[in-house]
Amino acid sequence: MEVRTRFAPSPTGYMHLGNLRTALYTYLWARRKGGKFILRIEDTDQEREVPGAIDVIYNSLKIAGLTHDEGPDVGGPCGPYIQSQRKDTYMPYAKKLIETGHAYYCFCTKERLEAARAAAEAKGEGFKYDKHCLHLTKKEIQAKLDAGEPYVIRQNIPTTGKAGFDDVIYGHVEVDCDTLDDNVLIKADGLPTYNFANVIDDHLMGITHVMRGNEYLSSAPKYNLLYEALGWTPPTYVHLTPVMVEGTYRDKKTGEYQMTTDENGNPVKAVVKRKMSKSQGDPSFEDLLAEGYLVEAVINYLVLLGWSPRGEREFYTLGELEEVFDLEGLSKSPSFFDMQKLNWFNAEYIRKLSPEKYLEIATPWMARVLDPEKYDFRRLAELLQGRTEVFSQLPDMIRFLKDMPEYPLDFYVNKKQKSTLESAATALHAVKPILEGVGEWTEAELHDRVMEAIPGLGMKNGQVLWPVRIAISGQMSTPGGAFEIAYLLGREETLRRLNAAIERIGSRE
Repeated sequence: MEVRTRFAPSPTGYMHLGNLRTALYTYLWARRKGGKFILRIEDTDQEREVPGAIDVIYNSLKIAGLTHDEGPDVGGPCGPYIQSQRKDTYMPYAKKLIETGHAYYCFCTKERLEAARAAAEAKGEGFKYDKHCLHLTKKEIQAKLDAGEPYVIRQNIPTTGKAGFDDVIYGHVEVDCDTLDDNVLIKADGLPTYNFANVIDDHLMGITHVMRGNEYLSSAPKYNLLYEALGWTPPTYVHLTPVMVEGTYRDKKTGEYQMTTDENGNPVKAVVKRKMSKSQGDPSFEDLLAEGYLVEAVINYLVLLGWSPRGEREFYTLGELEEVFDLEGLSKSPSFFDMQKLNWFNAEYIRKLSPEKYLEIATPWMARVLDPEKYDFRRLAELLQGRTEVFSQLPDMIRFLKDMPEYPLDFYVNKKQKSTLESAATALHAVKPILEGVGEWTEAELHDRVMEAIPGLGMKNGQVLWPVRIAISGQMSTPGGAFEIAYLLGREETLRRLNAAIERIGSRE
């Protein structure tokens, strides 16, 4: 039997990293088994739909390299692949369930449901629909339909017995039927709920493996009851554990942060373990790309958040993952998103870039602060590649070339280089005429003229080069040393900064 998997996002705006991981696992399993990967847009909740969100989904999958075999934009034998365009598909199955007693019309008003919910809360009980409309006679039902009364169609959950399913990660899951609610299958607007549409669509599209978040574990028994009622074989379920973070938590309704106190009793935002969420300030896939993370690094890191390959290897191309991904490696425990680990992955991928590719990606970032006509971007890229974790760091790493930052005189003091404020002043005075006399302003010429003069100064290399680098950069850590920075700055700016440093130290003395 051909393996057919599906990624079925709702068009609510952005590609959440948890959603992208689900898409990735779903894609990889289809490719590993030589099957089909289907994209389906589940837009039955029209109120939450964000204009343009479907294009975001297309674009995110394309950038990630997750090419779907069937979907709204590429077609296929099971279309349409947007649920709102399949509206007429669901009602016949809902009516079939009504005929067999597995579903029923519900005409309860919003006011009655709210009153029943309030009564349950007053008793300290969870609300569950009381099957009020299940007891209507056929004649009463028809009269209400003829009168045009609004209705929904509810699933008729048995009041006794058990409902369950088998899951690749969680094994056999079973619950008592009397704990389940008669959820709505068809809403008052005629559109199906997610709970109903996903069952019908998965069957009609021949989906063999359903991968989704474990928040749907509690609903899966009701899905299986629908499969049984319709005489269908359910797919293989794979309920994925969540991606967690340690961060602050803000209530969506009140906007207030969960608080705690520090060691002095002052209120501070509490750091808690919670699911990743864009609404809580966690990055989306688009956010990471905009910050200068490489797609390959994000995908490689993401696949390891909940899946363990065999062996100690960590780095995989997407093509390699298509060959080795398996369900046995999926974790039963939540995974934690660690930005520092992602930065490490990204840095490793950046180091593997060709110099030409690194320069291509880095140029727009460097151009945010430097004029490419004035600075040697190629040389700057050579100096930066081994130091770059994320491309968005580049503007701040090179800003000192454009504007000399303020810095404390303590920067000249370096025990390792045996540099003091006094020795720094001596070194700068000695180096100034050497730099003024340099002919061709190249790194090699700067290096040779200064290095050949140092022995005659009675100083060590570090005692000279450290203060020169501080004087012309104002930074304790820079891409490249004194000669590289002087070359990038050019003769005029280097000497200007050197003179300013000499004057500043002199005034201090």
